[in-house]
Amino acid sequence: MAMDTKIVVVLREDLPPGQAANAGAVLGLALGGRLEHSVAADGKDAGGRVHAGLNPHPVPTLTATGEQLREIKEEAEDQGLLVVGFNEVARRSRDYVAYLDALADTAPEEVEYTGLALLGARGEVNRLTKRLSLLR
Repeated sequence: MAMDTKIVVVLREDLPPGQAANAGAVLGLALGGRLEHSVAADGKDAGGRVHAGLNPHPVPTLTATGEQLREIKEEAEDQGLLVVGFNEVARRSRDYVAYLDALADTAPEEVEYTGLALLGARGEVNRLTKRLSLLR
């Protein structure tokens, strides 16, 4: 069954593996928290053990340059897509209050994106991300 919407995670291409994993997790949690029905029903294996439901969307993880991330974020927001951005200000902050304080002192053009999670119409998400490579 094809879905009308698509979720994509785009990470900055130069992130070390640990930072990439962290950024992907933060973005997934933040995006999921904004969705009313983000988790499908629980399932059972042949032994009757319950497995917690997952997000039913496939979630490709792509890579982009920092500049591409900024461009994608701006265009995605202009198109009305749901966009969650993870940035260096957040990554370097020790807690959320420190992040909010540091972000308030950061000019918009100085925000360096570590990654984005996008949700929107399949065609629009594809248009914005079709030239990006899968994370390797």
